[in-house]
Amino acid sequence: MTKFAILPAILALGLNTACNKTEAKNAAAPQAMPVKTETINLSAVAQQDEYVSTIKSRRSATIQPQVDGTLTAIRVKSGDHVRGGQVLMTIDPLKQQATVDQTRSTVAQKKATYDYNKIEVSRQQKLYEGGVASKQDYEIAVQNFENAKADWQAADASLITQQRQLAYYTLTAPFDGLVGDIPVHLGDYVSSQTVLTTVDENADLEAYIYIPTEKAANIRMGLPVQIVTSRGDPIDSTKIDFISQQVDNGTQGILVKAPVHGTLDQFRTAQLVKARVIWSTAPTPTVPVLAVTRIGGQSFVYVVADESSGTVAKQRAVTLGDTVGNDYAVKDGLKPGDKVIVSGIQFLVDGAPVHPIS
Repeated sequence: MTKFAILPAILALGLNTACNKTEAKNAAAPQAMPVKTETINLSAVAQQDEYVSTIKSRRSATIQPQVDGTLTAIRVKSGDHVRGGQVLMTIDPLKQQATVDQTRSTVAQKKATYDYNKIEVSRQQKLYEGGVASKQDYEIAVQNFENAKADWQAADASLITQQRQLAYYTLTAPFDGLVGDIPVHLGDYVSSQTVLTTVDENADLEAYIYIPTEKAANIRMGLPVQIVTSRGDPIDSTKIDFISQQVDNGTQGILVKAPVHGTLDQFRTAQLVKARVIWSTAPTPTVPVLAVTRIGGQSFVYVVADESSGTVAKQRAVTLGDTVGNDYAVKDGLKPGDKVIVSGIQFLVDGAPVHPIS
């Protein structure tokens, strides 16, 4: 083969090699992935803690008898709505009624003696003034009259006391409210130490919150409090209006109270709820929940970065706080103005080219 025949073959081989290199280079260059981004901004984020709180009524009464005896009637059941003065239970009053009847008879006897001595002192006075009776007889009549009067008044006072005692055998509701648990039964013998039931007015409710002593320096009147559901959704907003000056021995916490304004279908006396105490509010960076991934317990986001090769996704570790709506509060790792990727993050790797879209 002549050199003139070889030359075209060499040129063709060189051209083919150059084309293959160009195609390989184009095939090796990854395509930029279109992604949605959001710019990190500052939001008002609350510094807060959640505690288990108990709802209590400001008007709550424990019904206990003031006398001993056998229960002869229970006129209500747990959960009943009662009016103030409505009869709840009755203790056998027969023995006390007998005492009242006996005392009433004594009063009648003493009154008769008083009436007689009243007439007698008037008669003795006339006889003494007429010179028929001696002064001594008149003075004795006066003394007998005074004694009879004192006896009658004492008996009458005793009758009033016994009648009031009789009223203790009928237990009534102190105010309008809801009857609680009734642990006693008909025929039970009860004393002044026996709890018969409770009556709670399901109004003027307040939350009892025990805050750990290490937070004592942060507690102050007027601190905002949110009553929240088990999922953390607020259902009532209030403020602390009472701070105990003592530490509770049982919980080793400081009792604070906050009025509850929710409707009656939301809260009940003795109900346990979550109370979120908001210590302060400060501007804090927030990042959408959709932008966060977790690897080995560490949280990461992808931020958009401009490099010489183009726009790429850079993986960045972040420290997160509480959720604020659909965002996380960011304690460290991001600053205002950073652009985080919120779509397709499951397909990204560190340094992958991206094409931000609105």
